[in-house]
Amino acid sequence: MDQHIKKVYVPMTETAFYILLCLREPNHGYGIVQTVEKLTDGAIKLAPGTMYGSLSKMEKDGVIRFIREEDKRKIYKITDLGEEVLALEIKRIERLYKIAMGGSE
Repeated sequence: MDQHIKKVYVPMTETAFYILLCLREPNHGYGIVQTVEKLTDGAIKLAPGTMYGSLSKMEKDGVIRFIREEDKRKIYKITDLGEEVLALEIKRIERLYKIAMGGSE
């Protein structure tokens, strides 16, 4: 993983986190919006502009890839690089949580 990707994605925004998490299974932008809303009990609602801008940037960065079009919707999936970045972020969040709960590294 090159330094640019690491610098941009670790730590990552909540939007990027949820997009990568949701794209472990192929999905489209609106499907991601619905999934995130469901996962967070409505606490997080991704705006279409934010979502589609993020998908475009993440595809350029190689952390997700376009796999097909279905009913005029672009379907994306996380790449191996995206999985790597997501795993780093999950480890970072787990470490923060552990420290916050009184544990040590």
